[in-house]
Amino acid sequence: MSSPPPGSRPNPLFLRDEEIRQGIELLFFAYRDFTLDADTVLARHGMGRAHHRVIHFVGRRPGMTVNELLSILRITKQSLSRVLSQLIEEDLVVQVQGTRDRRQRLLSLTAKGTELERQLSGLQRARVTRAYREAGAEAVAGFRKVLVGLIDEADRESILAAVDRD
Repeated sequence: MSSPPPGSRPNPLFLRDEEIRQGIELLFFAYRDFTLDADTVLARHGMGRAHHRVIHFVGRRPGMTVNELLSILRITKQSLSRVLSQLIEEDLVVQVQGTRDRRQRLLSLTAKGTELERQLSGLQRARVTRAYREAGAEAVAGFRKVLVGLIDEADRESILAAVDRD
């Protein structure tokens, strides 16, 4: 394992405004780089991050309803409709009628969608794996606590249950 980067040692003054600002800034840079490889692949398909989020969650939870996806993404039906229509048209997602409630629309990835999801998540898994390996188990546990702490308290339990179930 390499030596820790400068400024990575625990700061007893971690709640100072400057520490918080640095954390926010690092989140922006981390998100930029975390999405970069996937964005490049998506651009070749004429797609963006909204498509990626749909592909990700439908791939993780095949058979989910459109309403469940709307709840996760917190976007409008109109926004989802545009993205979902393209994914269905390009044979990446299939939508079928629910068996218990015919009004439900159940979503799953097609074989082509599964392959794209594997490619996109593979790029991101490699980046996260490398960062986890460099940071070590204790830092990863702390990072998870911080991520959970960033989620609205009212949503934490259901999100953790879904993440742990997957």
